[in-house]
Amino acid sequence: MTGGRGVSATEAAAARKLSGPARGEMSLAPVLAALSDPVRLEIVCMLASGGERSCGSFGLPIAKSTLTHHLRVLREAGVITQRPVGTSRMTCLRKNDLDARFPGLFDSVLRAARRHRTRQLVQRRTLL
Repeated sequence: MTGGRGVSATEAAAARKLSGPARGEMSLAPVLAALSDPVRLEIVCMLASGGERSCGSFGLPIAKSTLTHHLRVLREAGVITQRPVGTSRMTCLRKNDLDARFPGLFDSVLRAARRHRTRQLVQRRTLL
C-alpha cells in the first residue's frame, strides 16, 4: 500500500492465496487429507508447539521444493496461513479457525500424532 491508496485487487488476491480458504469455506476432507501425510503432520506438530516459524526453520530432511509443496497443501486446506516477510514467508497454524470449524478434531489429531511419535521412540530404543 503506497501513497494512501487502498489495497489493490492483486494485493488482495495474493493475501488470500497465502491465507487459504476463509473459515466458513474450510472442508473436512481437504483438512484430513493434508494431515494424513507424515511430513505435513510433523510440520503441524512443530507449529503447534512453537508458534510462527520461517520456512527455513523446520529443519526437515527434505528438499526445499518438497517443503514448499507440503506447505502449499496445508495452506490450501486451511490448516496454516503464511505471510511474506522480505524474501521469506512466516507460517503459523490456524488453530482457532480449525477449532471453530471442526471442534475437537485438531486436538485429537495432535494427541494421536504425539502418541505415535512416542511409540516410535520407544521402539527405536528397544532396538538399540
